[in-house]
Amino acid sequence: MRLLIVGTLKGQLTTATKIAMENGATVTHAEDHEQAMRVLRGGKGADLLLVDVALDIRDLVMRLEAEHIHAPIVACGITNDARAAVAAIHAGAKEYIPLPPEPELIAAVLAAVANDSRELVYRDDAMARVIKLAQQIAGSDASVMITGESGTGKEVLARYVHTRSSRAKRPFISINCAAIPEHLLESELFGHEKGAFTGAVARRIGKFEEATGGTLLLDEISEMDVRLQSKLLRAIQERVIDRVGGTKPVAVDIRIIATSNRNLAEAVREGTFREDLLFRLNVVNLKIPPLRERPADILELAQHFVKKYAEANGVPLRPISTEARRVLSTNRWQGNVRELENTMHRAVLMAQGDEIGADAIITPDGDRLDLAKTPPAVAHATMAAEQVTRALVGRTVADVERDLILETLKHCLGNRTHAANILGISIRTLRNKLNEYADGGIPITPAGAPGEYPRMPAMG
Repeated sequence: MRLLIVGTLKGQLTTATKIAMENGATVTHAEDHEQAMRVLRGGKGADLLLVDVALDIRDLVMRLEAEHIHAPIVACGITNDARAAVAAIHAGAKEYIPLPPEPELIAAVLAAVANDSRELVYRDDAMARVIKLAQQIAGSDASVMITGESGTGKEVLARYVHTRSSRAKRPFISINCAAIPEHLLESELFGHEKGAFTGAVARRIGKFEEATGGTLLLDEISEMDVRLQSKLLRAIQERVIDRVGGTKPVAVDIRIIATSNRNLAEAVREGTFREDLLFRLNVVNLKIPPLRERPADILELAQHFVKKYAEANGVPLRPISTEARRVLSTNRWQGNVRELENTMHRAVLMAQGDEIGADAIITPDGDRLDLAKTPPAVAHATMAAEQVTRALVGRTVADVERDLILETLKHCLGNRTHAANILGISIRTLRNKLNEYADGGIPITPAGAPGEYPRMPAMG
């Protein structure tokens, strides 16, 4: 993680700097906005800015936005001035920390920004196989393609590979190719020289140079324009890049990890993705299965998110009820882990009593998750089937078998032949069972077809 302290706060933030460095972060100082922008343009980058509340935070936010630099701001001040804190938040700061800081508070902020809470939680064998492959290739410099539906955890897995590589102490830089307009993505990736285009007020180092020595994650690479794909291919092959408006190539040393929720082989056939680039990126493919194909992970992740959001919201940690577990296990989870996380966050907030019940497992609109997307007739049938299933719990197999046979016979109006066919047993077996029940004093539906009798001698 990269921390940039802006303002004359070095003395007050000695503790914060020490904590950050102990956790593997690099710390840079800038005395004002101009110096901060030079640091950010120069390739050092920052995952978090700690900014003196006495500075014009709104101006800094506007400067960052104008140059498409994305980094959260936490304001800091030596007083507990509520008005200053509110003004800082309104100006665009994510949080306000009074100084001198509490070490635990600084550590919590750093952990949140570094996404330390985004743990790789799994139990299912299908996911375990993916993780095993990730562990095997993590130490190499091979390019990796991570594929899977939206919300399956592709970026989390990319960070997992990085932290287990020889580059773990170097930067992990991520760029979402789908979130940046096409005409700006080239500059974001490769940087630009001053005056290269309107708005290029100074030289800007791109993500390739920022990631030198570390890992560059190209998120949703399938959305990249074909023209830019050719420049990316050259950068990967030759390990050099050209800044926009630049006159000489710049050497880079990075590992590439790319992600996609689309079928890239199909994109190649459609002409929207270069085949040679796919071959370069797809040295190793980590394909994350959707959550519905990892049933053992659903409850494991649900428990993880319950604990996480109970702590975050200061509410009691409640267990998940049996009925709620059933709802979670049978849902299709079209949004995968991301949808499950949001669902459990709501459940933590909505739960009443000692457990998180099924009534707390709801959609954003407030409908029960297991009924919200189901037509009324299907929902009714589902509830009826669940009631039947619950009625079986706690009973012996012999009791359930007896009731099934007698109810089937009743349905067939006593016709033994029809009942045996429905039950999938021989007429001899059926008659022996009925004789056994009759000996126990249980009423038997009389025979309803010619030639059939209420009781027949037992046959061995």
